[in-house]
Amino acid sequence: MSAIAWIAAASLAAWGFLLLGQGFFWRTDQRLPPRAVPEVWPSVAVVVPARDEASMLPVSLPSLLAQDYPGRAEVFLVDDSSTDGTGAVARELADRYGGLPLTVVSAPEPAPGWTGKLWAMRHGITLAREGEPDYLLLTDADIAHEPDSLRELVAAAGTNGLDLVSQMARLRVVTVWERLIVPAFVYFFAQLYPFRRVNRPGSRTAAAAGGCVLLRTEAAERARIPDSIRGSVIDDVSLARAVRGAGGRIWLGLAERVDSVRPYPSLRDLWRMVARCAYAQLLHNPLLLAGTVAGLSVIYLAPPAGVCAALAGGDTAAGLLGGGAWAVMAGTYVPVLRYYRESLWLAPLLPFVALLYLLMTVDSAVSHYRGRGAAWKGRTYARPEAAPEP
Repeated sequence: MSAIAWIAAASLAAWGFLLLGQGFFWRTDQRLPPRAVPEVWPSVAVVVPARDEASMLPVSLPSLLAQDYPGRAEVFLVDDSSTDGTGAVARELADRYGGLPLTVVSAPEPAPGWTGKLWAMRHGITLAREGEPDYLLLTDADIAHEPDSLRELVAAAGTNGLDLVSQMARLRVVTVWERLIVPAFVYFFAQLYPFRRVNRPGSRTAAAAGGCVLLRTEAAERARIPDSIRGSVIDDVSLARAVRGAGGRIWLGLAERVDSVRPYPSLRDLWRMVARCAYAQLLHNPLLLAGTVAGLSVIYLAPPAGVCAALAGGDTAAGLLGGGAWAVMAGTYVPVLRYYRESLWLAPLLPFVALLYLLMTVDSAVSHYRGRGAAWKGRTYARPEAAPEP
């Protein structure tokens, strides 16, 4: 066989493993586990870190204030040194809509060793703990919740003895680029962190989706959240690892009634969103970067290359092996497309989307070595260092 045929064969073998041996990552059946109504509803403090979110809050904050929760619940929004009047907008919305009590607090610039979001979260959690809540709901300022979202999260945690329940919010898919790239974001995340493995007690795989995390306060104190993860750029995965490492039970799944309302209308917007932390996912390790580029090339790019070799040069073996790998690849992508209610004709385009993600990852590494690192809303985390112990 030709070299391209052998590479296509390796790709097909890899897809055989991914199909059956990677925790069935491609399935979308991990939704909130069975839940029962508690006799007494525990108290909850909702903590929302917000930096320059004045445009998002009118869409997201009213959904939190309108939570239909039978127990005691209140919302703490932390204005993270915003310049667009985020805090004033939040107060105005609370006055207009009513609902759950809202406290707006301002956080100063982060202390050395802290990322901005975790620093803001620390201020919110500290204030929230004064009321001794049983649970903390950590949710982003661009996340909208259906009225029963908090009730369902708490019921799921209590019924199943979970210390952390996280739902990956359904991201917005409106523009052409969002439809092309966003479902793949969820697909690749699940491939890295198969939800079934995350949810298996005693598993070494731990992850969460930072937009919606219900955390038992006792577990947060045990894991020293957020101090123990204060320098983390990928804070949701670090949060889940810290909770599991402290003996907590965690659960992660896809949301049905929690949505991200943040728009990413252009390729540039999506590129920034992925590239800002892609190299951090690889621990800023050039060897891991090289391995990732090689792996993505073999797994995602070799199949169409084999088909092209067959069409252009008559390499039948490359065409059959590449076509088989491409078919398995597309088939595993179908459930995510169905979850997003997108056309299944997007499934064969996954190699092209994977190429974009590969380029975003390389760009993330280039930015890191140029000193720009993970940049978000005017802050740059170029070379994360361990913060001093308190």
